[in-house]
Amino acid sequence: MPTTRRALLIDDEPLARLELRRLLGAAPGVEIAGEAGTLNDARALLGRADYDLVFLDIQLRGGSGFDLLDSVKPGAQIVFVTAYDRFALRAFEVNALDYLLKPVSGPRLAATLQRLGEARTLAVAPAAPVAAAAGRRLTMDDRVFVKTDGTTRFVPVVSICAVRSAENYTELLLHGGQTLLVLRTLKSWEETLPEAQFVRIHRQVLVNLARVKKIERSGDDEVVFHLDVPVSPLTASRRALAELRSKFAAAGLEGLLP
Repeated sequence: MPTTRRALLIDDEPLARLELRRLLGAAPGVEIAGEAGTLNDARALLGRADYDLVFLDIQLRGGSGFDLLDSVKPGAQIVFVTAYDRFALRAFEVNALDYLLKPVSGPRLAATLQRLGEARTLAVAPAAPVAAAAGRRLTMDDRVFVKTDGTTRFVPVVSICAVRSAENYTELLLHGGQTLLVLRTLKSWEETLPEAQFVRIHRQVLVNLARVKKIERSGDDEVVFHLDVPVSPLTASRRALAELRSKFAAAGLEGLLP
């Protein structure tokens, strides 16, 4: 027997919540567990344990739905709801996240609920992408959706200084020195981040060329990359550096090459 999903509706437009509540009322296996129209009420609602699905409006009064991602309990699935905004839609599509475009239609909502149910049945990680975005790359103006420490968040691509492999995980080194441990392979990052900006300097390291401050020789076969953030220098082979000279030239960094 299918399990009933308990959903939270977070939207600062009462009429939008009313319409979504009406549509979900006609959907089998979904029960409304609560609603919120402000950021504070939403945080309190998300602090409860009796839900497993969140319909989250992005444009809220006094802030953004993105500000609430860290409050969503681990294991809950998220569906983003938004009015037309081509930049927001691109972020969802490139990150392969499901979203509903206002005004929400019954068939589109039904398709979303079906995908979410299939993701749960196949034991796909909660709040994980529910659609493929094959062949798409992020731009430096985009944000990337990541899951870390049981929470989810959007990270500006421009703030990523380097990506290091850590067995089955990768470490994102962010501007300001923060490090995030993410369940994602280095190859996946290499195929998703902007190709001209992020280069592999080692089989376990990707670097954002815009964050390179200095490159020095370290022995006969290695060079060391110093970034403009408080992290230890990153080592690259001279062979890798030779293969990347054209990218360094395109980025205007020829003067840094040893």
